[in-house]
Amino acid sequence: MTSVPSVSSLLTDRYELTMLDAAIRAGTHDRNCVFEVYARSLPGGRRYGIVAGTGRLLELIGDFRFTDAELGWLTENGVITGPTAAWLADYRFGGTIWGYQEGEVYFPDSPVLIVEGTFAEAVLLETLVLSVLNYDSAVASAAARMVSAASGRPLAEMGSRRVGERSAVAAARAAFISGFGATSNLEAGRTWGIPTMGTAAHSFTLLHDSEEEAFRAQVAALGTGTTLLVDTYDVAVAVDLAIEVAGTGLGAVRIDSGDLPEQVAAVRRQLDGLGATNTKITVTNDLDEYTIAALRAAPVDSYGVGTSLVTGSGSPAAGMVYKLVARTDATGAWIPVAKRSPRKASVGGRKYPVRELNGAGTASAEVIHVGAPEATTARHRPLLVPLVVDGVPEARFLGENGTLLAREHRAAAIAELPADAFRLSRGEPVIPTRYA
Repeated sequence: MTSVPSVSSLLTDRYELTMLDAAIRAGTHDRNCVFEVYARSLPGGRRYGIVAGTGRLLELIGDFRFTDAELGWLTENGVITGPTAAWLADYRFGGTIWGYQEGEVYFPDSPVLIVEGTFAEAVLLETLVLSVLNYDSAVASAAARMVSAASGRPLAEMGSRRVGERSAVAAARAAFISGFGATSNLEAGRTWGIPTMGTAAHSFTLLHDSEEEAFRAQVAALGTGTTLLVDTYDVAVAVDLAIEVAGTGLGAVRIDSGDLPEQVAAVRRQLDGLGATNTKITVTNDLDEYTIAALRAAPVDSYGVGTSLVTGSGSPAAGMVYKLVARTDATGAWIPVAKRSPRKASVGGRKYPVRELNGAGTASAEVIHVGAPEATTARHRPLLVPLVVDGVPEARFLGENGTLLAREHRAAAIAELPADAFRLSRGEPVIPTRYA
């Protein structure tokens, strides 16, 4: 079996390499270019989106290399020619990347990432950029809606078994940025410093000769502050047994099935009747933002969300595209370029977006200046920050600290939105996008 290199250069589409090869032959590969990432619309009739994946992306760009093994495979399979292989052997992205800070709110046409460099070095990043931002932003946008629906109650991400192993780690990080408090994924905990959680599944109960034995084994191992799963057999019987085994100081019970509003209310009454008034109730039954909202009146203390979260709650990709919007000509002069395709037309020129705020500090419009920035006031918040300068990523956006910074920024950006942003029904973006 051929081993897969631990770099990201072949996690890409063939046409990026064939474009590079043709541009090198034509002598146009070293023209300076500006590429832009944006979404033409928000998925699912949502009212805002959340940018996520930036910190992951910066680290992947730093690892984007072509080894001898990769270059040999590309050449042997006719993807590139010798001169292109020689150029790729020394490839390092040396350009500059601007973007919305991770955790920022975005809208249709928001230029969430701007890549500046030669055509050759920038075109190679298209698939990498889009695969990261499209997935992570889709998860973060869904997670933000769930956080709003939960009205301050804690949420945990637990969807690792419903998505690819690499995507599971990315999803945990994106959910944490959007306000989830923990993840079941241990690699996400190790890599990004996200708090991890988890106790036992139904198989643990079924392993033992009785539910009582299973509860006693778990409490002996994890203490009375643990969470006992009470819906393997009969919920009411299990709740009685849980308090008998752990006492009224039991941390929580988890319900993973049934008619949740009715079931949760019954369990709360039962726990209170047993004197376990401080024992929490967590639910984990195929939740999404709509079922979470439907449980607002129920005495739920926390939620665990899996499938819906890691699949973007019906929108597993954010719909972002990577388009060339400006380049130099043969004389070195800058010219804007744009597609004119029906329903896929783009706007040429380098963009300088700001968030327009009203007198109360609430967002009222996304204003995009084209070609050159304009003077801003206290009511116009610039949205672009430098992410990579001359090939060097900004350290504050990397690793655990970068993830925490993104989480903090998301909270601040969300706080600027009008109240209508948090409605779950389909609708138009909560603020308009306007070119200036």
